[in-house]
Amino acid sequence: MNGSNPDPTLLSRYDDAAEASAAVVIARYSTSFGAAARLLDAETRRRIRSIYALVRVADEIVDGAAAEAGLSPDELVEVLDGLEADTETALRRGYSSNLVVHAFAKTARETGFDERLTRPFFASMRRDLDPAPFRAEEIGPYIHGSAEVVGLMCLAAFLTGEDVDDARRARLERGAIHLGAAFQKINFLRDLAVDWRTLGRNYFPWVDPDAFTEADKTAILDDIDRDLAIAGASTTELPRRARAAVAAAHGLFARLTDRCRRTPAEQIIATRIRVPDGEKLAIAVRSALTTGGNRR
Repeated sequence: MNGSNPDPTLLSRYDDAAEASAAVVIARYSTSFGAAARLLDAETRRRIRSIYALVRVADEIVDGAAAEAGLSPDELVEVLDGLEADTETALRRGYSSNLVVHAFAKTARETGFDERLTRPFFASMRRDLDPAPFRAEEIGPYIHGSAEVVGLMCLAAFLTGEDVDDARRARLERGAIHLGAAFQKINFLRDLAVDWRTLGRNYFPWVDPDAFTEADKTAILDDIDRDLAIAGASTTELPRRARAAVAAAHGLFARLTDRCRRTPAEQIIATRIRVPDGEKLAIAVRSALTTGGNRR
């Protein structure tokens, strides 16, 4: 592999292995994502899986396997910093020895996004390793880095090869930002119990999780519904190959907000709200039928 012109067959084989690794990561961690991703064409699905696999690996450093393996807080920061450095190097070089990073960088280079989106993401992940309580003014930037930029990465994958004028792109970017924000906020709400009682985090610093009220819940859900409405308005402007998957994801999180509205506030702080698998499947099927997407 020495020299500037490596055998494309070798690189292609490595690309395939990296993307297969990303697919395994997603299959092990997210049934909801998997259901929506099946509504994408193969090429777009490959890219979206590669994006979310890196997100998942970063999340496991912050909140999962790394801590359970016994890493200290300082070591967690060191590992996350290393993942970010590896990602930025791969964005420049087009290669990483970390298969998930390699798949992510390949997608980024194909679709045109760069460190302007990855740096806010890693900044938000790093904030989760800071034990200081969140201040109200930190939540907007945190949501931008942890969710909105991921929506923009996915949009870049959806628009690859499309002829999109500036006005349409701006509308689609606004929709992607609000959809990412809605997803993050509903996850904050459904995970309120474990975030507060296990991790000591409160992503709604203007409320007291130990005295969570119906008024608190309603205000949060009204804000989420505004995000979902803005995001939903742009769905029809997406390329046809992406519409069904985005509509399915939108429908799933809309269903979660409905379930949260029907769940008393005292139960939200005591349990995790979820949508049963049968309902997820029904949402995916309906999205495919009503948007003209992949009907598999």
